[in-house]
Amino acid sequence: MEIKDISKDHCAYDQITKYAKDLSEVYKSVKEKSKELEVANRQLFKYAEDLNNNILMLKTAHKDLQNAYIDTIHRLVLAAEYRDEDTGEHIIRISHYSALIADKLGLSAKEVENILYAAPMHDIGKIGIPDSILMKPGKLTHKEFDSMKTHTIIGAKILADSKAEILQFAEQIAISHHERWDGNGYPQGLSGDDIPIVGRIVGLADVFDALTSKRPYKEPYPMDMALHIINKERGQHFEPELSDLLLENADEFLKIKKEVDSFEYVPFPNFIRSERDRTEMVSMVL
Repeated sequence: MEIKDISKDHCAYDQITKYAKDLSEVYKSVKEKSKELEVANRQLFKYAEDLNNNILMLKTAHKDLQNAYIDTIHRLVLAAEYRDEDTGEHIIRISHYSALIADKLGLSAKEVENILYAAPMHDIGKIGIPDSILMKPGKLTHKEFDSMKTHTIIGAKILADSKAEILQFAEQIAISHHERWDGNGYPQGLSGDDIPIVGRIVGLADVFDALTSKRPYKEPYPMDMALHIINKERGQHFEPELSDLLLENADEFLKIKKEVDSFEYVPFPNFIRSERDRTEMVSMVL
C-alpha cells in the first residue's frame, strides 16, 4: 500500500494561504490607494473650482479697473475741453470716427481699441491755450495761430513717458494729428509715412468733425461740401488711402454723427462760409 506524502499537501496549503494573504494585502492596498486617489480628486476639483472663482474675480476687478481708467481719461479730456460748447459730443465723435477708419484700414482689434480710447486726447494740450484765442469767433492773427499750434506740443508733454499703452498712443496722436501728408503741417513738418499712422487717422477724423460741426466761428458744413473738401485734400492734407476710406464709407460716418448729436443739414447752395473759413486753408481748421 502506497503511503501519501502529507507534508507535500501541507506545503501546498501553506503556499496557497500565503498567496491569499498577499492578494488580500494587495487588495487592501489598492482599496486604500483608491480612497486616497478619490480624496485627491475631490481636492483637485475643489482647487479648480476655487481657482476659477478667483480668476473670475480677478477678471471682474480688472474690468472694473479698466473701466475706471477709461472713465478717468474721459473726464480729464472733458476738463481740458470744458470751455468748448461741443465738448462731450466732439470727443465721442472723434473717438468713433477714428476707430472706424482704423478698422476699415485693417488694423488689429487691439490697435482699434487703443485708438478708440486714445483719440479723444488729441487736443488735451488746448488746456494751455488762452480763451481769447481758443474761443475767438473771427480769424486768428499769425501770432495767435502760432500760439494755437503749441497745443500739440503741450499735449504730447502732458502724455509723455507713460507706461500705459493707451497713453502712448495718445501721445503720438497729440503731437502728430496736425501734420499733413504733403509736409506742410505742424509742429514738426512731417510728411507721408513719417507721420505716425495714428496721427494720420485722427487728423482726418478731426478735420471731418471740424467741417461738419458747429464751432464758435462757423456753422456746420453740409455733408457734400465736407466730402468735397476731403476729396480735394486727398494726397495733400490727407493720406490718399485714408481719404478714400472715409469717402467710401461716408454713410457710416454720418450714422455715427446722427447717433451722437442732432445734425442739422444745410443745403449746399444756401451755405455761407464764415470769415475765418474764407481766409484760412482747410488745414488750419481747429
